Amino acid sequence: MGRGHPDRTRGAPGGRPGPLSRPARPGWWIPALLIMGTIWWLSSGSDTPGPPLTHPLDWAAHFLAYLALAFTLARATGRRGLAVVIAAWFGASDEVHQAFVPGRDAGLSDWLFDLAGAGVGAWLALGRGAGRKGDDGTP
Repeated sequence: MGRGHPDRTRGAPGGRPGPLSRPARPGWWIPALLIMGTIWWLSSGSDTPGPPLTHPLDWAAHFLAYLALAFTLARATGRRGLAVVIAAWFGASDEVHQAFVPGRDAGLSDWLFDLAGAGVGAWLALGRGAGRKGDDGTP
């Protein structure tokens, strides 16, 4: 077992986190769950607030929502890949859920924008500068 913080024992040799992981920050689960709840709530209504979004705006909303979700998941888990998998699963389940909501439909393109946003969000969360000394990662 490596020296230092227990979360730092996985990853690269010498007890340092690998390039795809950082120490987990459990406090980030709260915003992640709030984002998931908001996405689910918005997709449960047959009428969303405001005028219907055109495809470019709808896709941007999907991208940004899942960017935020994966960012918080990556900070919570300390792992990019796991954050993307959780966000992708959640996005797919949400699209299936929408197929059963009157006035909504499921779309592969929506899920692909979810996935793209999740990839960027996870990268931003643990990319350059994240995990540096002095970065406590609290939300």
